[in-house]
Amino acid sequence: MLRLSKKLLFAIEAVVDIAYHTGPGPVRSTDISRRQGIPRRYLEQVLQHLVHRGILAGQRGPRGGYRLARERRRITVGEIVRVVHEIEGLRDPAGESNGSEIGIKVVRPIWLRMQDEMMGRLDGLTIEELCDRARVSDIEREAAQIPDFSI
Repeated sequence: MLRLSKKLLFAIEAVVDIAYHTGPGPVRSTDISRRQGIPRRYLEQVLQHLVHRGILAGQRGPRGGYRLARERRRITVGEIVRVVHEIEGLRDPAGESNGSEIGIKVVRPIWLRMQDEMMGRLDGLTIEELCDRARVSDIEREAAQIPDFSI
């Protein structure tokens, strides 16, 4: 189910923050929390799930923090949406088989098609594109950007 929640917004903002503010060391969760106004109790939970799903890489210790596990151009907003929906554990009522005939045969197929279209768009939207939007919007970076190399 496509549902915009605070946790989903926090997850997307955190990944973009990490990509945008990355420097020679990992980005600390305290810095993300401060810049984005995300409560740390939400942030840490979401960041750990993103690490387990291969979107972020975590580094422990006094100089620890988070980095992208892949290039910015290879991480999509759709991936982040799926991780958060998995965390939230919500069932999509549009996919249920019980209900009225109009609901099952008319309304729900429209909703499911719209969700598929939206996820297709989110799967095509990369973290690199969001970082480009941040740059064009003159959002100041706190660290020098590491070049995004690809082979």
